[in-house]
Amino acid sequence: MADAERMREHPTARFSGTIHAYNLAEELRILRNESRPANGGHRQITMVQRGMVTQVLFSFDAGVALPVHAAHGLVTIQALEGTMMVLADDHDYKLTPGCMLVLDTDTPHDVRALTESARLLTLHLYL
Repeated sequence: MADAERMREHPTARFSGTIHAYNLAEELRILRNESRPANGGHRQITMVQRGMVTQVLFSFDAGVALPVHAAHGLVTIQALEGTMMVLADDHDYKLTPGCMLVLDTDTPHDVRALTESARLLTLHLYL
């Protein structure tokens, strides 16, 4: 559980153990109902962090955009809810539930939520 100063359980406790089972719909509900305001119209929580692999659950308000950025690793963006656009290599990719986009390392991209949306981002970092 989170202590008085933390909104969430400390990552050391969240990531301990050998097995983790999640209901992503329930995790999104919890994320969206946190007491603190969303940061720039989106909320996120790291679900898994093991070595070079990180998975982050995102919730976006409609109309929110993340500016162009890149990660030094393989990125997968799995759309869970809503409609979002991702611009990468001068092409706009429309992501709706069930769609997944895979970006090679250091690929600049943005993210734009056309509607209230959710995604699961997986990052496989490279050294």
